[in-house]
Amino acid sequence: MTNIIVGLDVGTSFVRAVIGEITDGNVEIIGVAKKVSSGLRNGKIINIEATMDCIKQVIEELEQRAGYEIISCVTGIGGAQVESMNTKGMVAVSARGRNNREITQSDVDRVLEAANAVQIPMDRQMLHVIPREYIVDGTGGYKDPIHMIAVRLEAEVHVVTASRTAIQTITQCVNRAGYQLDQVMLKTLACTKAVMNDDERDLGSILIDLGGGTTDVLVIINDAPIFTTSIQVGGNLVTNDISIVKGISTTTAEKIKVEHGCCWYPLAQDTDEEVLIPGVAGRAPDQSSRTELCQIIQPRMEEIFMMVRDEIMRRTNVQSLSGSIILTGGGAQMEGAVELAESVFGTSSVRIGLPEKFGGIGEEYRLAEYATAVGLVVANKNLIPGKSKKERKSRDSEKDDRGESLWQKIKKSFF
Repeated sequence: MTNIIVGLDVGTSFVRAVIGEITDGNVEIIGVAKKVSSGLRNGKIINIEATMDCIKQVIEELEQRAGYEIISCVTGIGGAQVESMNTKGMVAVSARGRNNREITQSDVDRVLEAANAVQIPMDRQMLHVIPREYIVDGTGGYKDPIHMIAVRLEAEVHVVTASRTAIQTITQCVNRAGYQLDQVMLKTLACTKAVMNDDERDLGSILIDLGGGTTDVLVIINDAPIFTTSIQVGGNLVTNDISIVKGISTTTAEKIKVEHGCCWYPLAQDTDEEVLIPGVAGRAPDQSSRTELCQIIQPRMEEIFMMVRDEIMRRTNVQSLSGSIILTGGGAQMEGAVELAESVFGTSSVRIGLPEKFGGIGEEYRLAEYATAVGLVVANKNLIPGKSKKERKSRDSEKDDRGESLWQKIKKSFF
C-alpha cells in the first residue's frame, strides 16, 4: 500500500516542506520546497494571512516538483509555545492476599493514566505523553513490562504540552491555505527520527535546532526524552549584529552571513577572503574580510550555545551523556558551528544532523535545514492522510476535553 505524507516546517526564517512516499512502511523522499517565511516572529505566527500565503506557495511548489496533488500535511511546533515536565504514576497489579499475576496492556494503560493525572492550564493542550521507563516492584529500567509477574507497576513519563492558541493558529493557517492538518508534533522530537541513531538515543544525546528566531533543545537518554526547552534567540540576532556593525540592511546582512559567514576564528583565518559590503544611500561599497565578519558572528553564536548549556545544567540532573550533540536547522550549516559547540560544551562528540538516506530525489533533502520536515514524514509514516472531516471525527471520538485520548497519544510516541 502506498501513502503520501507531507512534512511542513513553518519556521521564523523559512517555510520548508518535504513530501514522502510511504510504501509498505518504507519512506522515499520524492520532493522538497522552501520559501522565505513571512508572518512569524521568534517562532510565533503574528500574521495569519502572510503565513497562510507562504504555506500555500510552498505546497504548490512541492506539488509541481513531486507530481502529486496534496490534500493534507503534518507539521511541527516549537519555541516558547511548548512546555514539558516529567511525571510518575503507580498502580496495583495484584490485590493483597492474592497470587501475583502478569502485567497486561490494561495495567500499562492504567499506570500511564495515573502518570498523566496532572493539571495543565486551560490554555494548554497535551501534545505527547512519552513513557521513559517502567518500574516493576521497585526495579526500574523496563521498556515493555507486559507479561512480567508483579504486585505493583510504576511509570515515569515525559509530558509535552503546547499552547492551545498556537495549535489553533497553525491549523487555521493550513486550512485557509486549502489543506488539511493531520498531525501536530514537537519539532525536535520529529528531528530525532531523521538524524539520531539508536545508539545515540540510548547513550544520551542533545539535539540543538538552530533556527532563525529560536533555538530548540531536546535531551534524550535511554531512548526517551527527559528535557525539552527553547531559547528565545536564534540566527536572526547574528544577522542583526552584522547589519548594525556594517550599516547595511538585514536582507543584505543575511545574504553575507549565508555566503561568507563563519563562527570559528581559526577556520576564518585559514580561508580568509575579501567580502564586498554593498553601499547604502549612495555610499561607495566597502571591503571587509571573512575574519572581520567572524569577529562579529562568533560572540553571538557562542552566547547561544552557552545559554543552551547553562539551561540544560540548570534544569536537569544529568551529569554526563555518552552520545552526541547533534546540530540541526539552518544555523547548523554555518561553517565553524561544530568546532564552536565542541569548545563551549567541552566535547569532541558534536556533529551536524543530516537526514538519513531515504532514496528518491538524491541528496537535495540531506541538509540540516530539512531535518525537521523529513523527521515529520518519517515519524508519521503510519498515518493515513487525507481523511474527510467526518471520518476524522469518528476516528477521534475518544477525545476528552484536553485533546486526544491517552492511548492515541501513546501510539503516537516515537520511542
